[in-house]
Amino acid sequence: KLKYLKILVKILSYLVFVGIFIGIFLKEIIGDQVGDIIIGVSVLTGTCIFMPLFLAHRWKGKKLKDYTLSEENIRKMREKADEF
Repeated sequence: KLKYLKILVKILSYLVFVGIFIGIFLKEIIGDQVGDIIIGVSVLTGTCIFMPLFLAHRWKGKKLKDYTLSEENIRKMREKADEF
């Protein structure tokens, strides 16, 4: 399953970037209103579909506790800062 998610994330990232560039091309070169729509759909796809899939793929198997600012993590950071 992780293999398929990785491939899906790559394909979606390429599609979002291609969509943004095509939208910019249509908007600037041709001056068509469709360019704005393509840019908007690409950004919406990137934020609502691509970003959650990317985060799920990158955080798979990791503990969220290690990346949050809890009292224990703040204490560890202060101890490491005192070493320098």
